[in-house]
Amino acid sequence: MSARLDRRHFVAAGVSALAMPFVSRGASAQAAWPARQIRMICSYPAGGQTDLLARAYGEFISKQGGKTVVIENKAGASGAIGAAEVARAEPDGHTVLCSISTTYIMNRVVMKNPGYDMDKDLTLVSVIPGAGLLLVANPKTGVKTLEDFVAFARKSGKVNFGTYSAGSVPHMTINELNKQYGLNIEPVHYRGEAPMWTGMLEGTLDAAMGSYTAAQSVLQSDRGTVFAVHSKKVDAIPAIKTLPEQGATSKILHRQRLHGMGRPEGDATAGRRPAGRALRRRQQRSEGEGGSRDLRARARDRLQGDQRPVSE
Repeated sequence: MSARLDRRHFVAAGVSALAMPFVSRGASAQAAWPARQIRMICSYPAGGQTDLLARAYGEFISKQGGKTVVIENKAGASGAIGAAEVARAEPDGHTVLCSISTTYIMNRVVMKNPGYDMDKDLTLVSVIPGAGLLLVANPKTGVKTLEDFVAFARKSGKVNFGTYSAGSVPHMTINELNKQYGLNIEPVHYRGEAPMWTGMLEGTLDAAMGSYTAAQSVLQSDRGTVFAVHSKKVDAIPAIKTLPEQGATSKILHRQRLHGMGRPEGDATAGRRPAGRALRRRQQRSEGEGGSRDLRARARDRLQGDQRPVSE
């Protein structure tokens, strides 16, 4: 499946579900919405899955609302730069944030002051589950399965593994694999998927983890081999087993990632509870009663001593 076909899939299967709360609530709350051009802040760089989704949703909202939606990529600090800009915006329904669970949930754990308060500054409007994430190895490693990867990591002593941000699902996965198998996988944090996959193309990484859509440049050029998917199967490559299916045991590997659309708190067109509380309730439901009560403590334990510089 090509990136182009994958984009159609997202538009057909997810765009209307995610974007309709904007259109329907805006129409009912204030008939003039949208009254002007809409800014959609994507908190990750162009070329990644979050950017792809932002552009697809922006196109949908534009067609439904009759106003232009301008996508602005405000990347950096695990999405905090873009989120902070939306948090400071006028809460009039014309500034929207498109981001992921790292920005909405984990930044409050890994950053002392991300520049916004999820419980006070942003209102979550729509959420969809994230697509499956691929674990891709440099072909020079010879890795084709998780067992191969563990053997390679033990033999090499150190593995450079790309993530699209600190505190992300790939970052947490690396820590769990290190813990279970006694490895020394070194997370290399980028400012998003696109620069991470560029690093893979340039041969500077032994492995990386990200979306199927954004990985196409690596996969189609045979510069990477998919040896596992995180916890959710990818329809285009059904034969590739998940990490749990290949023996990884951490409960963190079952945590759902998500894409969410948010607005400044106080926006009368939003119609939802503040993002931080809403996402914690959603996460709690996915893990079972009480599952997220100690999220901060558990995440800090896993990430302690692992706050490395972000690669450009």
